[in-house]
Amino acid sequence: MAVASAAPGSIFCKQLLFSLLVFILLCNACQKIYLRVPSHLQAETLVGKVNLEECLKSPSLILSSDPAFRILEDGSIYTTRDLILSSERKSFSIFLSDGERQEQQEIQVVLSARENKAPKKRHTKDTALKRSKRRWAPIPASLMENSLGPFPQHVQQIQSDAAQNYTIFYSISGPGVDKEPFNLFYIEKDTGDIFCTRSIDREKYEQFALYGYATTADGYAPEYPLPLIIKIEDDNDNAPYFEHKMTIFTVPENCRSGTSVGQVSATDLDEPDTLHTRLKYKILQQIPDHPKHFSIHPDTGVITTTTPFLDREKCDTYQLIMEVRDMGGQPFGLFNTGTITISLEDENDNPPSFTETSYVTEVEENRIDVEILRMKVQDQDLPNTPHSKAVYTILQGNENGNFKISTDPNTNEGVLCVVKPLNYEVNRQVILKVGVVNEAQFSKAANSQTPAMCTTTVTVKIIDSDEGPECHPPVKVIQSQDGFPAGQELLGYKALDPETASGEGLRYQKLGDEDNWFEINEHTGDLRTLKVLDRESKFVRNNQYNISVVAVDAVGRSCTGTLVVHLDDYNDHPPQIDKEVTICQNNEDFAVLKPVDPDGPENGPPFQFFLDNSTSKNWNLEQKDGKTAILRQRQNLEYDYYSVPIQIKDRHGLVATHVLTVRVCDCSTPSECRMNSKSARDVRPNVILGRWAILAMVLGSVLLLCILFTCFCVTAKRTVKKCFPEDIAQQNLIVSNTEGPGEEVTEANIRLPMQTSNICDTSMSVGTVGGQGIKTQQSFEMVKGGYTLDSNKGGGHQTLESVKGVGQGDTGRYAYTDWQSFTQPRLGEKVYLCGQDEEHKHCEDYVRSYNYEGKGSLAGSVGCCSDRQEEEGLEFLDQLEPKFRTLAKTCVKK
Repeated sequence: MAVASAAPGSIFCKQLLFSLLVFILLCNACQKIYLRVPSHLQAETLVGKVNLEECLKSPSLILSSDPAFRILEDGSIYTTRDLILSSERKSFSIFLSDGERQEQQEIQVVLSARENKAPKKRHTKDTALKRSKRRWAPIPASLMENSLGPFPQHVQQIQSDAAQNYTIFYSISGPGVDKEPFNLFYIEKDTGDIFCTRSIDREKYEQFALYGYATTADGYAPEYPLPLIIKIEDDNDNAPYFEHKMTIFTVPENCRSGTSVGQVSATDLDEPDTLHTRLKYKILQQIPDHPKHFSIHPDTGVITTTTPFLDREKCDTYQLIMEVRDMGGQPFGLFNTGTITISLEDENDNPPSFTETSYVTEVEENRIDVEILRMKVQDQDLPNTPHSKAVYTILQGNENGNFKISTDPNTNEGVLCVVKPLNYEVNRQVILKVGVVNEAQFSKAANSQTPAMCTTTVTVKIIDSDEGPECHPPVKVIQSQDGFPAGQELLGYKALDPETASGEGLRYQKLGDEDNWFEINEHTGDLRTLKVLDRESKFVRNNQYNISVVAVDAVGRSCTGTLVVHLDDYNDHPPQIDKEVTICQNNEDFAVLKPVDPDGPENGPPFQFFLDNSTSKNWNLEQKDGKTAILRQRQNLEYDYYSVPIQIKDRHGLVATHVLTVRVCDCSTPSECRMNSKSARDVRPNVILGRWAILAMVLGSVLLLCILFTCFCVTAKRTVKKCFPEDIAQQNLIVSNTEGPGEEVTEANIRLPMQTSNICDTSMSVGTVGGQGIKTQQSFEMVKGGYTLDSNKGGGHQTLESVKGVGQGDTGRYAYTDWQSFTQPRLGEKVYLCGQDEEHKHCEDYVRSYNYEGKGSLAGSVGCCSDRQEEEGLEFLDQLEPKFRTLAKTCVKK
């Protein structure tokens, strides 16, 4: 069985044991607690929990008699190191103390280990030697940091019960022995005494966790390794220090008392939560030191203001010399100092003020956009900030808007300018009241009685100057009557010379008169009408006619004014209406009449409508809303033109009679109406032609007949040469896509004339030539009774008569076979030439598809081979029957 004992090696341990012994003697036993725990307990393991309040309420001190356990305020019991409990019970006491009531209580705790049923291993070297059931457990040791020795200094002794029967050698390992820092601890192997070789800094090593070993001479370990905790007790060897040697805070000026400025913090490297690190702050000195404006909380380091009289304009920066001291601020505590700088933020607590109480300046009349005065201000607030930048305002005297004041951004001066001409004859001087404020809103200080705005007066003296005439007002309105006759006088435009306050010596001229209604008197400016004034003229707008007038003095200076002649309406125009309306029977059987009165609204509608008695049997007139009327048929009338007399009267009785032409038509809209020529001749039956008109019509008819007769004679002469039978003229349209066989031609009236009159050029499509199945073209000339065939070979000109040896004067008739035998070989020759020509020049004129007639060819169209000449055109299409007009229109569109 092994027993661990602690050697009273240090004074601190003796003092602790002595204090604990005295405390035990004074305590009363309160209760006994039994706890069952495992035999092996790790460090910081919860052993159990006891109810401390049952024994003593609100204890101020809680101690454990065994350092291997620590007790929390809620009664929780924790191990401070690894423990191995033997089969016997282990007990310790919890001491409670109340300093106020002077009461002490003791709670005894008994721990019993659970049995470990796992089989134990045996050492092969010595079967008779068995491992002890109880672990060797020394009391934790501690060393004071920065100890002065003497060294080596005894720390603790460990022993094993096996030393009673065997020779035991002791050894240790861990940090401070065989790990950094090396050789700090060593142990005497025979006695088990542990020594420290030098002083230790707790800020580097708070504790050392070592392991002790007990072995026999042959290397057998009768004991488990023993954990040894050597704690380094803190010494107040580190003074607190500020984290920043120079700290800067800002606070607004004129802030209230108690305003937080900032918080300082310091650091102490000693053991936390001890008296060595309990810091206190205080202000040693304020610069400037009077008056005192700041204070600091001793525990938190928060700096606050103590007065509301911080004024940046008096002092903008304060420095505080701070001290921080440990040991709760006790005089023997360690301390350090630092400097805190507090800057005051500017507030707009000082309004700007003018450097002068009043200003006097002068300016010539009629001058504009000219600077006349600069005003300076002074402001104690921070320069070039909204707190000091000035804003000027004209408070009084600028009702006419003659002046403008602005701020010079470079100098902060107020610049007074004239923006509207001043008149010396009206005012000899102007007194202005000017105020100035800052851009930022004024923040009145607690001790300030100064108003936010400063004001001053500016006297502006106006200097007289010789100036030209004045046209005032620029626009003058005179009244006149619609229909005012020509040659009448009207009051004109009057200008004044501001120097003499009269219009004497001025000359007037007319600048603008669109319709030349007036002439102007050069000396008086009065007007004289040249025309009758008509309100309904296109030059009158909104009943007003404008005239521009210029007034010139003797020197040549001038001014321009406008004279507006306002024309009062006179009812001199009856209502007017469109002369023709259309009624479409397919849509509606009435027409809407909308008369217009050129006069004004007071001489216009409501209108009254009246029908003549002679037309009332066919028509009915319905008045609608005083502005329109509806003309309706009493029964359906025939499609024709009708004359309907209608009287229209305005509100004052001015009446006009209008003969309305009503067109009754078979249509849906008026634009679709197409009246025939018979109906057109009935339009306006009241029209009577004069004798000269009748004579002109007769002469025109005779001339037209002569032209038609001449054209007929020319046409009849030329139709003798047509090449087609006369019965072709009886046809109008034929089916163009019928390709059936035609009648066989037995003979043809073909002969060769002396003259080859080119009646028509045609492109003839040949189905098969020479058995080759190639389509080709042959250009030939054809006349009635004969033809010629033009061959391109050799440029010769051959005829059918020349081939057969017939003279030109022979008028014999030839069979169709003769004509075919003549054309067949020549058409074959053309086809052969087309095949031999690589550039296909012959093909361009001769080879075409049967349904394509070519473009730009020397040959014409097949359509020309009709009984009509090219000069006659297609005029016969105009005489087609009505049923074919639709087809003709379709062809034209395509």
